[in-house]
Amino acid sequence: MSTPLPARPLGATATATVLRTEARLFAREPGSLFWVMLSPTVLFVVLGLIPSFREASEDLGGRRVIDLYAPVSVLFALIMAGLQAMPPVLSGYRERGILRRMSTTPVRPASLLTAQLALHAVAALVSSLLVITVGRLAFGVALPENPAGYLVALLLAVAGGLALGAAVCAVSRTQKAATAVGSVVFFPSMFTAGVWVPVQAMPDTLQRIVGLTPFGAASQALDAAASGGWPGWAELGTTALWTAVLTGAAVRWFRWE
Repeated sequence: MSTPLPARPLGATATATVLRTEARLFAREPGSLFWVMLSPTVLFVVLGLIPSFREASEDLGGRRVIDLYAPVSVLFALIMAGLQAMPPVLSGYRERGILRRMSTTPVRPASLLTAQLALHAVAALVSSLLVITVGRLAFGVALPENPAGYLVALLLAVAGGLALGAAVCAVSRTQKAATAVGSVVFFPSMFTAGVWVPVQAMPDTLQRIVGLTPFGAASQALDAAASGGWPGWAELGTTALWTAVLTGAAVRWFRWE
């Protein structure tokens, strides 16, 4: 007589089902796919086509501007996923009462939240890999010399970006509000990540100020690992602290309806 297989926990089954459904819906959104997964690489390629950005500079320690923009483009993917893509989706579900209705079924609203976080984290990581690959093949940007340190910094940055997006969703009652709040936070995040001016090219005082922000600290940590060093514990600690604070704020203020 064969031994029956243990039943799969209902919660795990529900989460897997929601994840598959949300993945299909995400794949049907060309706008989200482009802005999260392709626009960072497009930005990187456009910058790489500027001749002066491909020339070594003594002011940058012999590096090129395009070398500095590799981690910046990676952070751009996280910003798009955390601030522009995820909050409107979750706020829309809440506004239409989907989360409230789910609370009366075996599929709990937390399953949907988990699925959205996982999907946008994967999308941001795929986008990051695409930036690194295109940078290497098209512009000769060196691969991260400290892969382990780079991965640690990247995972922390992903967690911080999604925590920021969850906090935006928590304080936004409607989908329009989430879009508006996300846009307000979007531009300072772009600046501190170094999209307009790489953090390493900023004046020293401004670098120290930007280094206190989640994306500024993440940018410095990624750049250090790309150059072969271990990301500074101050930068990693700053990113981790912001992640914890933003996660706590999201949990404290998030409402299912």
